[in-house]
Amino acid sequence: MAGLLERHIAVITGSGSGIGRAIALGYAREGAHVAVADIDAKAAAETVEAITAAGGKAQSFTLDVTDRDKCREIAGEIRRQIGQVTILVNNAGINRRNAFTADPQAVTKDWQDIMAVNLNGVFNVTHALLEQLRASRGRIVNIASIQSFMHVRTPNSLAYTTSKHGVLGFTRALAAELGKDGVRVNAIGPGLIETPLNARARANHPELVKIFLDHTPLGRTGKPEDIVGPAIFLACDLSGYVTGSIIMADGGYRVI
Repeated sequence: MAGLLERHIAVITGSGSGIGRAIALGYAREGAHVAVADIDAKAAAETVEAITAAGGKAQSFTLDVTDRDKCREIAGEIRRQIGQVTILVNNAGINRRNAFTADPQAVTKDWQDIMAVNLNGVFNVTHALLEQLRASRGRIVNIASIQSFMHVRTPNSLAYTTSKHGVLGFTRALAAELGKDGVRVNAIGPGLIETPLNARARANHPELVKIFLDHTPLGRTGKPEDIVGPAIFLACDLSGYVTGSIIMADGGYRVI
């Protein structure tokens, strides 16, 4: 039986580790040829190695999503080396945990850095690949967050919450605009997922993890693999009439 993503070419940003790597491995298992894009060239190469070792197809590309010119350059390289892109997963993201009332310099830098990656980066990569995605009637999957809806019950960065609200708004607005081109645009809202991005916070602040778990009906933190199923669904033909939506993968966090 053919995989759900046979003959697709998928670009996944931030796929050197965490959720992005898990999605890259999952897409490759379903038959996609994966362009592994990450600012960390070594990490991207390791993801490619894991995919090819399992019999999949992948190539790595070093990409800083904040660099608009580089995004356009890499979009062209992928087209030349692999083919026309049909799936884009905007996964690259960062977080900082300074309060808004902290040192003004630190807060300002947090804001600028987080917006540059989490929001401008989504714009940059999507815009760079827009021509290919419209031509292929492609699919865009943005990694949003539970913080696309709420500022969670733990101290966190105001900038991160704002950026993830922006990702959801971008998803809905772009879905409305690109529907006529056959391009579907959706998002996934992860809860607390155990990734390198939050490893230090989880290790140093177990009380914060407890707060999350107290409000998670499934009673556990998520793993990167928990995001793979929703990501495959939104990229394949099973979701052919789904656009402008967000699938929450938060263990039920918003229920309590």
